[in-house]
Amino acid sequence: MLYQMHEFGRAWMAPVTYWADAGAKMFGDQGSWLSSMPGANRLAAGYELLYRIGKDYEKPEFGIHRIEIDGTEYPVVEREVLRKPFCRLLRFKRFADDAGHIANLRDDPPVLVVAPLSGHHATLLRDTVRTLLRDHKVYVTDWIDARMVPTAEGSFGLDDYVGYIEEFIRAIGAENLHVISVCQPTVPVLAAVSLMAARGEATPKSMVMMGGPIDTRESPTQVNDLAVDKPLWWFETNLIHNVPATYPGAGRPVYPGFLQHGGFMAMNPERHAQSHWDFYEHLLKGDLEDAASHRRFYDEYNAVLDMPAEYYLDTVRVVFKEHLLPRGLWEINGERVAPSRITGTAMLTIEGELDDISGQGQTRAAHELCSGIDEGDREHLTVDGAGHYGIFSGRRWRQQVYPQVRDFIARHAG
Repeated sequence: MLYQMHEFGRAWMAPVTYWADAGAKMFGDQGSWLSSMPGANRLAAGYELLYRIGKDYEKPEFGIHRIEIDGTEYPVVEREVLRKPFCRLLRFKRFADDAGHIANLRDDPPVLVVAPLSGHHATLLRDTVRTLLRDHKVYVTDWIDARMVPTAEGSFGLDDYVGYIEEFIRAIGAENLHVISVCQPTVPVLAAVSLMAARGEATPKSMVMMGGPIDTRESPTQVNDLAVDKPLWWFETNLIHNVPATYPGAGRPVYPGFLQHGGFMAMNPERHAQSHWDFYEHLLKGDLEDAASHRRFYDEYNAVLDMPAEYYLDTVRVVFKEHLLPRGLWEINGERVAPSRITGTAMLTIEGELDDISGQGQTRAAHELCSGIDEGDREHLTVDGAGHYGIFSGRRWRQQVYPQVRDFIARHAG
């Protein structure tokens, strides 16, 4: 009933948010005579704050339409390469009309960016993708909101996630591919490459694993502690709900996005409250640049998706409770996941010094597991002063992390 109650509350709030949006425009738009009234700026700021607190946040667009490389601007087109029930494989294709430029783009190594299926949409990696496009052909996994997937498509668990990664690698071509996994997908990516190596299949040229929970026994964080302290039945009873009848996935058990969003906000409530108050004051002062920055951040941060219940519970059990990957006990469809079988794939692990989601050492643990990779083909980077998001988005990513990722891929591109 919780999901139903949430939908009822959302429907009840809709007229209020429409009214608040209209009020913000009436008292804030310079073309409106109401904007010249005393106190109009306070009314406009208050209405917009109310609107943004109560509105629905739909999945944002990647919005990457052009990229500048060495002073030359290239158009970029987003294309769907492969579609599965729970995920789309996208490619951001760069175009040029000069023969020399076309040749340069053609020689760039292909990169598969595996986005996390952990609440936010793949668009959270917009900055990651935009930066990679300078030197690479970029593919991205775009996970589909589970409430939009009809129950006829069946369930989706962690093993299915691994299968998707294998299929995407084969579709692009493993021989020249480099895989970048951000946060949660470091585990299924390592599993997928391990299984492919054990079967004698071609594996990617390199793996770059960023801030992921390979072994959560290392430097456990608040997120890890919650998973350990609560029994699995607690997660199933309190966090899993059926999709209401108003969506294509009606009846599908999911971990709803609104509950995940509540968890995100609860981790730093004071910071989010202060951010919204600052937004109100920016509007009062006419500081439009900072206000626009607030809108961009929360348009992305507040847009969440429902996760399939089977996948979420599998992840809690396999990754956070039983630690099956680092213990060498994980089996998928009768095949043992053995990272030591990987030999022809280079590996770079990246951690943030101040990461409060995946603690230091959790990603680096992959080096001990991947003993079959030559030491000269394995590297680790700890980013000083960076939190979880700083290693793949923002100034630190662009200026400190990306140059090392780019050079690592180039060294192993062949």
